[in-house]
Amino acid sequence: MPKLPCVSGAKVAKALERLGFVRQRQKGSHLVLRRGGSVCVVPMHREVDQGTLRGVLRQAGISPEEFVDNL
Repeated sequence: MPKLPCVSGAKVAKALERLGFVRQRQKGSHLVLRRGGSVCVVPMHREVDQGTLRGVLRQAGISPEEFVDNL
């Protein structure tokens, strides 16, 4: 498993949008994205922890390799 880069919440959201996710809503610092039946919540922080990023990718059903390719 590749090491995930240290990225901001905005970069995570843009990469997920490139993969077909659409912004649903945002409350505070949490952005909800949806693609079909998959829903994921992205914290819009300056730096997203690696464990949190893994959880977001698991929610989205995306492999780390696919995510890194779309950054």
